Amino acid sequence: MADTSNVKLSIIFTDPALDEEEKNEEVQKLLAQMKDLDEVEAVDRVVNPNTLLRTKSVTGWVAAQVIAFVKPENVKQVWGFLSDRLANKTIELEAEANGKKVKIKASSQQELEAAVKAIQELLNPE
Repeated sequence: MADTSNVKLSIIFTDPALDEEEKNEEVQKLLAQMKDLDEVEAVDRVVNPNTLLRTKSVTGWVAAQVIAFVKPENVKQVWGFLSDRLANKTIELEAEANGKKVKIKASSQQELEAAVKAIQELLNPE
């Protein structure tokens, strides 16, 4: 699967105006698009370890969440792709690399750009 030196990106759709089905549709679209990217090492939905019988999530996935693994040298290209698709969507983004994590909430292009800076600092601490 993914090498430990890869950057782990978790994208969670958090828009309160969307119901669970609409968030799931956003996840499905993003997942399909990211699977076509050569720069992405692996991408999938997040497995819910606490799936119980009679829950809404009969699939066993965490609702509204995508996880991707990207080589550090490809983060900029992947982020350009994501910025185009996630602009003006309310999301939470968590990036993990070099044993460090950053968690960012974004709902505008400006906030997404701030997220890029935070991820770059995570990859290139100075």
